[in-house]
Amino acid sequence: MSSPKLFEPLALGSLALANRIVIAPMCQYSAEDGCMTDWHLIHLGQLALSGAGLLTIEATAVLPEGRISYADVGLWDDATEAAMAKVLQGVRRWSSMPIAIQLAHAGRKASTDLPWHGGGQIPPGHAHGWQTVAPSALPFHATDHAPSAMTHQDMREVCEAFAAAAGRSARLGIDAIQIHAAHGYLLHQFLSPLSNQRDDDYGGSLENRLRFPLEVFEAVRAAFPADRPVSVRVSGTDWVPGGWDVDDTVVFSKALEKRGCSVIHVSSGGLHPSQQIPVGPGYQVPLARAVKQAVGIPVVAVGLITDYDHAEAIVATGDADLVAIARGALYDPRWPWHAAAHLGATVIAPPQYLRSQPRQFKDLLVGG
Repeated sequence: MSSPKLFEPLALGSLALANRIVIAPMCQYSAEDGCMTDWHLIHLGQLALSGAGLLTIEATAVLPEGRISYADVGLWDDATEAAMAKVLQGVRRWSSMPIAIQLAHAGRKASTDLPWHGGGQIPPGHAHGWQTVAPSALPFHATDHAPSAMTHQDMREVCEAFAAAAGRSARLGIDAIQIHAAHGYLLHQFLSPLSNQRDDDYGGSLENRLRFPLEVFEAVRAAFPADRPVSVRVSGTDWVPGGWDVDDTVVFSKALEKRGCSVIHVSSGGLHPSQQIPVGPGYQVPLARAVKQAVGIPVVAVGLITDYDHAEAIVATGDADLVAIARGALYDPRWPWHAAAHLGATVIAPPQYLRSQPRQFKDLLVGG
């Protein structure tokens, strides 16, 4: 029996992954003034014992006004950096799993309430609310307070903030960066013609709409050590007629590859409330496949990949090089263990847990 492809190692530059399973970034809405709390130590700590190849810290705002909600994690000053350092110190004491961070700015989708409080926009002037910004003064929902259209100075400040957060990430010893250009947040807003109606060099043609996201990528890449990978998360399509689509995504991915991008993580949607998403197991895999066929760098597939054989097939057939698990990992933080047991592979586990493996899987866990 051949070894499962899902559990083959993969090198991203100098970063060695033990397998092809990525824990995707998942917002926890549990920070205080952008600072991580003990919740993040518990949350990231349990996922760092999952046996996955890479753990990704949730969307981390590069500016206070770039947060999705007032309880989002940030990395924009010494206080937010120190809070993250404390959490990382605790996680790394017990896990050698590589850690990535997703750097983000929510744009017009910022200033919202917590999901379990409804998640609606909080307008400026109210507690926990602020004025949002975007490529154009177009709200996400028609009833939302409209964002301010960004000036060139605003754009320079955001670009510099991404670079500064990348520098802080490097100081924290974070192994990789993912730039969030998906799910309707700021960089995706520049990419899609549905949200970007500018009439300057940053709007109109596809080339112009790519310009600012590519400038942000170049700034982050320059600010992060050359031997550590920088990836980008993209929405493969808006799922709205006339919006951003998979052909645009391929063009963007090629431009990123040319500029030194190490990995493309392909998700979808999030830009427009009228999206029609055909949700089902692996519904975004065809988008990842299209990007994979166009670029020479690794591609990550994500989205309702919960079955072990399905995950193995995605990687084994070459639709993607890695699979990302998000909510499935919250439901089952030992998903990689169970996948390894099912497929006949081995995962790294803390020595404290080695005696937990069932007798029929005696070679499932190795100490690490």
